[in-house]
Amino acid sequence: MRTFHWDIFVEFYIKILPYIRVTVCYVFFSVLFGFLFGAVLAMMRLGKRKAFKKIAGAYVTVMRCVPSIVMLFLVYYGLPMLMQALFGRRMQNVTAIVYVIITFSLFLGASSSEIMRSAYLSVDKGQREAAVMSGLSEWDAFRRIVFPQAFHAAIPNVGNIVIYMMKEGALAYTIGLQDILGRGYYLNGLKANAYSMETYIALALIYWPCTLILEKIFALVEKRTGDVGCG
Repeated sequence: MRTFHWDIFVEFYIKILPYIRVTVCYVFFSVLFGFLFGAVLAMMRLGKRKAFKKIAGAYVTVMRCVPSIVMLFLVYYGLPMLMQALFGRRMQNVTAIVYVIITFSLFLGASSSEIMRSAYLSVDKGQREAAVMSGLSEWDAFRRIVFPQAFHAAIPNVGNIVIYMMKEGALAYTIGLQDILGRGYYLNGLKANAYSMETYIALALIYWPCTLILEKIFALVEKRTGDVGCG
């Protein structure tokens, strides 16, 4: 059994750490665009038009059935082909992070739509109706009565999605993105892949505190929104 090289571990850890900014970047934009898309899907599923309901439902089902790495490759290889065929434009200068954001925005759109829909339905309709009857407009009733309660109900699942995105997004290394995992693989490759254990421990000690920080943030947000709701 070979010796664990602490010097290599420290070297890799220090060199990988700055690439947190790449991971934070695609997590932020994937969550942002994913939730915007998810809001549209949720409205389609909550609306009265059957065609929109079926389209949104079918989309959510498809996204649940396709592994994220398969979708990543479909977007990475398929989107340039589609753009070339439809618009005659080549995408050779597009960076890998763009494909990652597109892929996970599509995935998070499906997941977040279900979170929003279930959170909205968790609020008793009678509260909205009572608010409207008391003189509030539909928008004011939603903004002041429904949304705060639905937001509080959604927080735990939103936190899970963000943490999932950070970890699942590590698949981005498969298309050459230099994020946390990608940089770790690159550094180990420079040394003939001889220090895999040092690499993976360094990666674990980066992902682990990031996950704990996110959990603490969302727990605090959940507590604060709960206190506001109680007040």
